[in-house]
Amino acid sequence: MKKEIVLLTPIAICIVIAVIILALYNYRIKKRIIDAGPIDEYALKYLMSMSGVGSEVLKWGLILFFGGLGLIIIEFVPFDAEESSVPYGIETVFIALGFLIYYFIMKQQKS
Repeated sequence: MKKEIVLLTPIAICIVIAVIILALYNYRIKKRIIDAGPIDEYALKYLMSMSGVGSEVLKWGLILFFGGLGLIIIEFVPFDAEESSVPYGIETVFIALGFLIYYFIMKQQKS
């Protein structure tokens, strides 16, 4: 377990740094486009396409949250560890629930 943490920690840190850098550069690009003057239809479409980053963060946050919640629930459910497929089913249901909640949030925002 300790070896996995040592391996995964730098990877997680690099991913977080990459997300922060992408957010900063997207902000700078949006600011330059807006400061450049009147915005035509093409620039407006480009700005709208860049604003989907927040929804991606929401999606992955919900999926990871419900995946973790499923793992917690698995700890409290009695099952035979060698022959049972119950843990896979519980985890799949919770991850699917995260996707469904994301879908309904996005559907509500678009309407």
